[in-house]
Amino acid sequence: MIAASRRWLRRNRVNFAIGAGVLGAGYLAGQYALGKLSEARQRMSEDRIAKENLRRRFEQNQEDCTFTVLAILPTATENLLDAVPVEQVLEELQKQKAERLARSVGPSEIASTAPPSVADTTEDDAKSSSFQSESYIHASQIAGEGESAAGSVEGGTESGERKSKKSKAQLWSEMKISSITRAFTLLYTLSLLTLLTRIQLNLLGRRNYLASVVSLASPPPATQESRINLENHDDDNVEQAYGNDFETNRRYLSLSWWLLHKGCLNLMEKVRVAVKDVFGTLNPREEITIERLSELTLEVRKKVEGATEEERRTCKWLPYLLPSPDQEAYVLRESGMNTDSSDASPTTSTSFRRLTDETADLIDSPAFTHVLTRLLDAAFSHLIDVKISQLAYKIPPISESTARVQEIVGSPKAKVASSLAVFCRQAHSIGSGVGNEYLEAIENVRELESFAAVVYSSHFEVEDPEFTGKEREPLRTGVDVPPGLELGKAEAKEEGVDKGFENAWDKALAKEDGRVI
Repeated sequence: MIAASRRWLRRNRVNFAIGAGVLGAGYLAGQYALGKLSEARQRMSEDRIAKENLRRRFEQNQEDCTFTVLAILPTATENLLDAVPVEQVLEELQKQKAERLARSVGPSEIASTAPPSVADTTEDDAKSSSFQSESYIHASQIAGEGESAAGSVEGGTESGERKSKKSKAQLWSEMKISSITRAFTLLYTLSLLTLLTRIQLNLLGRRNYLASVVSLASPPPATQESRINLENHDDDNVEQAYGNDFETNRRYLSLSWWLLHKGCLNLMEKVRVAVKDVFGTLNPREEITIERLSELTLEVRKKVEGATEEERRTCKWLPYLLPSPDQEAYVLRESGMNTDSSDASPTTSTSFRRLTDETADLIDSPAFTHVLTRLLDAAFSHLIDVKISQLAYKIPPISESTARVQEIVGSPKAKVASSLAVFCRQAHSIGSGVGNEYLEAIENVRELESFAAVVYSSHFEVEDPEFTGKEREPLRTGVDVPPGLELGKAEAKEEGVDKGFENAWDKALAKEDGRVI
């Protein structure tokens, strides 16, 4: 029996070997497939977590941008309100009203008569019964009693105590130009500040995110090399190479001081010239339609931004947003940054210069102009089509029934003085740091989030500390750039960083549905 079994095994040993080989190969293949499937699942899970983390960081960054704008906007508002004192012109008009009353009535009657209100001043001077005091200016916003800025010294040969009084027509003309200029300048300032803040915080957010990714990806130091090192080689330090340095970030963010204190005032002069050209001949007593007011507003915008697409593309906003390199040290001092001699070259460090140069490139890009135009469209539409339409023209919110009635009756008219009242009051609302409806309207513009997403998620390759300006591949961050915003290797090599940004921006605009990031 045993001998027969041996003979049988000897005859089938080849078959047994083949079978064992097949089973072993099948087992190994199965284990390999299971391992690859497990790795794929783990990689997908890690990518999903990384993308969710990136999305959460981005969304938090945009909320920080909103709070930052609301926090620093009142500074620009205060500077513009001081530079364009419409309230002093109002005081002069009220003073002239009181003088006319003194000449026309007796002293006893004046004593028993209440001081002239804004509504009374407007009814007498502009002949507009709809120019109510609350629609012109809040009582708390009127400057204190004192010498009116409308007066001016007549001449060197005349007595210094005698001051030339502007006529009623001159005061109304000044109020017209000043109130419109102030409101329009605040709209421009709000839009520019929103974009500048988005660029700054998204650049820092992107760099800090990359710094954390690189830090996690870096291997831990060997035990024998673990020792205290007091040296800090600036650009050799990974965190500082990515701009994740507290002092550098503070200095970079403090550059917004320029827009809040200088840029907005320079922009105001440009807006004032455009408003004079367009609204200069308009009589405050004249009645115009809301459509006519919209056309005049559009003419002002064309003079400020450019009448054609090419003019808007070539319009330079950088001088209003950032100081020139030779003025950066001055801005840092004025904003409270420590720039004494012990602080080595605060404006020439590599990290600081990288941030400012990239910010300037973004501001000069066509994408910036495109988004700014959309933000201004939303801001001016909210002012003219919503606030002035409802408060000055008494037009209810647009609906199908309202539109049908307007087609039959025609567009209502209102005196220019009524619109000036709304311009004056809305200036305080535009520059408000709490419950700002204009900022909400601006942030509802979809292109703003697209622009912020492009800034946050593209240009990963320029953050490589070893970048020398030659051809290089994008830095591997361990997370894919959101679809539609990726910057391909071929694009980065063939077209360069700036062209790559424009391509990423074009892809973002091409997306019709879904969130950007």
